[in-house]
Amino acid sequence: MKSACIAAAALSLAALSAVAAGKDPVAFSHNDWEIVCDNTRTCRAAGYQVDRGDSAPVSMLITRAAGPATPIEIQLQLGGESDVKGAVRLKVGKASISGLQGSDSELDAGQVRTILPELLKSDEAAVTAGGGRKWALSLAGLNAVLLKMDEAQGRVGTPGALVRRGSNPESSVLPSVPMPVVHTITPPKKHPGDDALAARIFPSLNLSDAQSLCNSTDKVDATSVQVDRLSDSKVLLSLGCDVGAYNSTSLLWIANDKPPYAPVAIDASGDFDGKDASVTSTMKTRGIGDCMSVETWHFNGKDFVRTSTTMDSMCRGFPGGAWSLPRYVSRIVGAASTTPSKP
Repeated sequence: MKSACIAAAALSLAALSAVAAGKDPVAFSHNDWEIVCDNTRTCRAAGYQVDRGDSAPVSMLITRAAGPATPIEIQLQLGGESDVKGAVRLKVGKASISGLQGSDSELDAGQVRTILPELLKSDEAAVTAGGGRKWALSLAGLNAVLLKMDEAQGRVGTPGALVRRGSNPESSVLPSVPMPVVHTITPPKKHPGDDALAARIFPSLNLSDAQSLCNSTDKVDATSVQVDRLSDSKVLLSLGCDVGAYNSTSLLWIANDKPPYAPVAIDASGDFDGKDASVTSTMKTRGIGDCMSVETWHFNGKDFVRTSTTMDSMCRGFPGGAWSLPRYVSRIVGAASTTPSKP
């Protein structure tokens, strides 16, 4: 358990090391709400039910891109019920919205305008569905995280601020930051003799990280190492590593495919996908698996470059997390054209 927490903390610190326009990405939580702003200055605030064992899982996501007069998007997700069908009703203070459908709903612009003012001055939002099913969304902490959103996007004191409005011009609001562009390559097919490379390169590997991070390295030998082709002259070596009671990853090295092999350990860790030359690390930050952190790197022909990081800290009973809360995003060009649909 201790090793798993260390690994998760290390991943979180790595995520926070990503910078956008000279600024650290924002990650903040208060009471039952949390907020993450990524390197484009798009901010996502997520709130949940009160953290009690008898509370049905419910979550709201408030998303806003950077820039003057950008719209506010609100989504609602219900957990603990796999068959929520028909009309769902959301009531906050004096405002009520009917006609939402299913366990995952997105409010339209009119509904957002109706509900947002009441969210900011209420303690709880009630959600009901057919059959007498009920959920209680806590609003404790909402104002604090939305103020953090305004601060991160430079909206405090402007008419478009969510919490602390003023008469400063909308033109003073910080603009969106373009996503970094990462050019990737398609790895070639396996070369004859690649299966023998593990035994040849293994004696050159520095296993100090494996000894300090992995549960056990007593039986590590060349047969424990997987070799994948990166280019006509470079290969990737992967060593499986169990971390804690419920997490595992792979330690990675890039090496020449001919002497001198000169293997170099890389910052990326996780599972390699030869289809798009990517490495993805997925870690459970809680044993029950409702909080996950995911970090991805892509090979650009020389090294692995971080291309995305997502991590949420509350989750509150949603397997894998209720939402994806990116801390770092990029635009991928080349072999892996998986550009996000939203900034």
